[in-house]
Amino acid sequence: MNAIYELLRPIDFIIVVAYLAILIAIGYWVSFIKKKQPDENLFLAGRSLRWPSIGFTMWGTNVGPSMLIVSASIGYTTGIVAGNFGWYAFLFIFLLAMVFAPRYLGARVLTLPEFMGKRFGQSTRTILAWYTIITILISWLALTLYSGGILVSQILNFPLWASVLILVAISAFFAAAGGLKAIAYTNVFQMILLIVVSLILTVVGVMKAGGIMAVYEQTPSYYWNLLLPMDDANYPWLAIALGYPVMGVWFWCTDQSMVQSVLGAKNLQEGQMGANFTGWLKILDVALFIIPGIVCFILFPDLKNPDEAYMTMVTRLFPAGMTGLVMAVLIAALVSTIDSALNSLSTVYTMDIYIKKYKPQATQKEIVRTGRLVTVAGAMIAIFLTMAINSIKGLNLFDVFQAVLGFIAPPMSVVFLLGVLWKKATTRAANIILSAGTVFSFTIGILYLWVFPAKQYHFWPHFLLLSFYIFVVLMVAAMVISWLDKRGQAVVNTLDYGVLEKPAKKVWIGWISLIIVMITLYIVFNGH
Repeated sequence: MNAIYELLRPIDFIIVVAYLAILIAIGYWVSFIKKKQPDENLFLAGRSLRWPSIGFTMWGTNVGPSMLIVSASIGYTTGIVAGNFGWYAFLFIFLLAMVFAPRYLGARVLTLPEFMGKRFGQSTRTILAWYTIITILISWLALTLYSGGILVSQILNFPLWASVLILVAISAFFAAAGGLKAIAYTNVFQMILLIVVSLILTVVGVMKAGGIMAVYEQTPSYYWNLLLPMDDANYPWLAIALGYPVMGVWFWCTDQSMVQSVLGAKNLQEGQMGANFTGWLKILDVALFIIPGIVCFILFPDLKNPDEAYMTMVTRLFPAGMTGLVMAVLIAALVSTIDSALNSLSTVYTMDIYIKKYKPQATQKEIVRTGRLVTVAGAMIAIFLTMAINSIKGLNLFDVFQAVLGFIAPPMSVVFLLGVLWKKATTRAANIILSAGTVFSFTIGILYLWVFPAKQYHFWPHFLLLSFYIFVVLMVAAMVISWLDKRGQAVVNTLDYGVLEKPAKKVWIGWISLIIVMITLYIVFNGH
């Protein structure tokens, strides 16, 4: 751990401090100096977000230091196969833009539990609100704080608890004081720097290795295949083809943290173009995060811990000062993920539990105050969960991330798909899937990860295939329950989309262009 720290110079730390000071200044300006409309919504930025902010916010929420570490690590050991988690996503971002976004914005909802509450009733909304809160606390805040805290402790030589406290303090400031608009303002700044710095690292590394063809020739041929054979131990093609869609629908179409910025779009066209921009940004994932790991495999083949691949490249190839900028951008990417999650957490609790259950007549001032208190409480709970996760040993961080998402995803994907696409889906079916179905999915996840771990008990299928099987079981169960429910849809469906807008010509041009590019990439990066 100290090896990386010892390679740093005072100028690196000066740059980190200066960068964080700039972020705080931007947040202060947006929060307290820039004039706001009296009724502006803290959580959805007054529904004023344009497509660049939406795209950068979605991508910034998805990208974090943990992704940089594990992607470079996977690149070091297996090549670009992990690129599927970035490139395959375009199908589900497209689904968000063309199917879900018109209905979310047409219904003019603040949260996704509110949307499902109008579809299935208040009982479903309450269950989904608590489900969403738990999901944000575990999958977004605790896991991200844990991986980010490890990174910060490596590069700044701080203990884990101090790293976590610093990150939470900065993130909570943006989420509680500025709301989504502060996050959107700073994300543009942060993501541009992330692109530039990571691109420079890739270019410098490739040049150091002798050029693009030299990188290709000095690595195993399978390193350049997105789809690996069925006997591959890590990511067989069928597991990705069937399992990722379950995660993709949940993550990109139904997760509050990801969809939040689309809900804050100025209009549908801006939301659809913002989602499209996210799809283009996802293409960069392989070049920015995986290729450095592959290059590290060439330059430093004797690396004992593949998790150190990214920071090894940074400290070995960049001069003093530039290393500090990389450190600052990594911290900023982490803050981006955490503050978006904290904002989503406060939005869901305030709008779906506080107002609906406790104080329907709350003033805007009371709503904002409650949201800020929830942000602080959520941050404290996340710190506790992070330290609890720190006590877990022997699990690969990347696999933990993907497996947890794989076990969280099936109930949400089933309920949202049926709720949006099938009019005969009933409230009873939705509630059973969200409650009993979640217990079923989580129980299998606990058995897979801890009770009978897959590395010791080989009867388990790949966790992505397992996620797909759970999805199929819950989908069939939901349809059967709906068919057998003699009450039918006892709760009146109050969803009103208005007249669903057809996508503008420029939206179609953007998406068709992206689809052509993605198909081309999948053809190029296979058969090696």
